[in-house]
Amino acid sequence: MGSPMRSGSRRRRTGVAVAALALCSSMLAACSGDDSGKATLNWYINPDGQETLNKLADDCSTDDYDIEIQLLPASATDQRTQLARRLAAEDSSTDLMSLDPVFVPEFANAGWLAPFEGDLADEVVDDDVLEGAADTVMWEDEVVAAPQWANTQVLWYRKSLAEAAGLDPEQPWTWDQVIEAAAENGGTVGVQANRYEAYVVWINAMIMGAGGQMLEDTEAGRDAKVTIDTEAGAEAARIIAKLADSPAAQADLTVSNEGTSLGQMFPEEGPGEFMVNWTFVYKNYEGQVDQFDDLGWARYPATVEGEESRPPIGGIDIGVGAYSENLEWAQQAAVCVTSPEAQSQLAVNEGLMPSRGSVYDSDELKEAYPADLLELFRNSIDGGGPRPKSAFYSQISSAVQSVWHSPDSVSEDTPGRSESFLNDVLDGKRLL
Repeated sequence: MGSPMRSGSRRRRTGVAVAALALCSSMLAACSGDDSGKATLNWYINPDGQETLNKLADDCSTDDYDIEIQLLPASATDQRTQLARRLAAEDSSTDLMSLDPVFVPEFANAGWLAPFEGDLADEVVDDDVLEGAADTVMWEDEVVAAPQWANTQVLWYRKSLAEAAGLDPEQPWTWDQVIEAAAENGGTVGVQANRYEAYVVWINAMIMGAGGQMLEDTEAGRDAKVTIDTEAGAEAARIIAKLADSPAAQADLTVSNEGTSLGQMFPEEGPGEFMVNWTFVYKNYEGQVDQFDDLGWARYPATVEGEESRPPIGGIDIGVGAYSENLEWAQQAAVCVTSPEAQSQLAVNEGLMPSRGSVYDSDELKEAYPADLLELFRNSIDGGGPRPKSAFYSQISSAVQSVWHSPDSVSEDTPGRSESFLNDVLDGKRLL
């Protein structure tokens, strides 16, 4: 992932047409303050790592304010929708929010995030923050959120299955090698291919791994250049079609998600699987399966032999609502919940990895994870491939999903149809 954007262009304040949501609903959030006179900062979180996040909210509360957790839906798309509705209505009770990095540009472009400025901005994105994570919080030359944890995907696999296939763990593996190794040895390949955001994550990573991008000039907004119908796009389509037609495809391929293939790594019978998935997998299996020592990990598969893969980048950034009545305190709280100590707790307790390089070197993480796995996570985040950084990302993602799903319908024609449809959506000629 590249260095932070330095476009220097005028900050846009374009609103997004969404319905206004009734503010200060008793079913959702308190409206800043309690009987003690202390302010209440509402922090909207996604469901990942709730136990640790609740502890961080308590630890980062002060004599001036209490941080109160408000739970968002499980789906990233539904999280975006709920927050967008509140912020479009200029909700003053939305103080802190956990944002999927792909939605940061949209929220910043709409003027919904309060930028960090001066010394505070330098503290939020200093030299300790990994490049892949730092880039996700930059928009229009401003720091518009604070990186909390960074996510990436690696290839998880059964060591015994890879050994039976004759794969050398010291060498990078391609998608073709992984699919063929599984198919020829009774194993399967686990991916995320349901019609949702993670399917776009897979498509984008393979296109970038072949040296391409889904879009270029994303700073041009709707005038960005769509570049899916390329050799890189063709390679991504070929690999999806190959897996769909292979005996290595899992039975639920068309509705697969992050959780569906977890049970197929250590089945009661059979050799197991190769699976691309996020960093939480290690903690998910640790202490839970008898054959845990047979779990292996490797860099995300390469799209093209000899070309380095571009692992997906995810995670959570903490944004401060532009309409918060307690902006200064909210930004102070954002710094606290993204501190190295906070990131260490999230990694050790929840498997949500740090966005700061120094935390990977801490004694706590070295005790919690094997050294080579920490190095793999860190390198994958630092050198990963981001999804298009656009204020119109939600439309881009939905348009790609609509053409590429289901995976068993993907063919050599898919990249061309996808590029044409996405161009029409961005031009306003077709609706999703």
